[in-house]
Amino acid sequence: MFNLHIVDEIAPLKSVVLGTAKSSGPVPSPEEAYDPKSLEHILAGTYPAEEDMILEMEAFAEVFRKYGVEVYRPEIIENCNQIFSRDIAFVIDNKMIKANILPDREEEFEAILHVLEAIEPENILYPPEEVHVEGGDVMPWNDYVFVGTYTGDDYPDYITARTNREGVEYIKDMFPHKKVKSFELRKSIRNPKENALHLDCCFQPIGKGKALIHKNGFLIDEEYQWLVDFFGRENIFEITPDEMYRMFSNVFSISPEVVVTERNFTRLNEWLQSQGFTVEQVPYSEVSKQGGLLRCSTLPLVRK
Repeated sequence: MFNLHIVDEIAPLKSVVLGTAKSSGPVPSPEEAYDPKSLEHILAGTYPAEEDMILEMEAFAEVFRKYGVEVYRPEIIENCNQIFSRDIAFVIDNKMIKANILPDREEEFEAILHVLEAIEPENILYPPEEVHVEGGDVMPWNDYVFVGTYTGDDYPDYITARTNREGVEYIKDMFPHKKVKSFELRKSIRNPKENALHLDCCFQPIGKGKALIHKNGFLIDEEYQWLVDFFGRENIFEITPDEMYRMFSNVFSISPEVVVTERNFTRLNEWLQSQGFTVEQVPYSEVSKQGGLLRCSTLPLVRK
């Protein structure tokens, strides 16, 4: 059986579910797009080819193997996009919370049944229907849980709004010993440079007390400033609008010292190296056309 254990974003990773691009289905119609970046590439005729995304995800898997991480993959569902396993569930402490995701993505959760069967049933939480929450919006950070949300009255109008007020309250209720700190995110259906789909699209803590952040991803200046003060301005890598669009904050920490990034993130990769990190660079630019990157593709189960 699994002893789930996730208390932060950086402790040495022992096991993870990595999504899969196999049989990810035909190019969606514009009406089927979940986010503005996918829509942009559908309309431009540059939507990524399955074989290219398979190669990119295999390069990511290879890095995990290099560091001795146990990697699980979802069962293949024909013509189903299963790349972003962070969307279907997430772990806080020793509990896995099933994300209440967009209804037509429900079968993605069933594709990791071989993992779920190795977890004690009482350690899998199923939120009620009114609770909307996705793993990209949830970041355990020791005593804290950082949560991205959107609580505007027009929440139902945004397919890009993934975690609601009830989602934040649910995490508070389930983890009363944690300080749950929520952040209102900027949402856009049409403009990918004005849309923080999840918290990890505009912010992520990494090792050595550092963090990556993009100010305009946050609707409320004070909430952005709280994070800057929490980590310290000298520890912050501030992301430009174009870099947010390219998903610079959506890297993945294998340990406090090792960060996996996209190989074309030159400015970030040089900064990380200057801060003493080992930077594992992989090709991931085709996957990124779907509005997600490295953190989105993972569901960490155990960190030491």
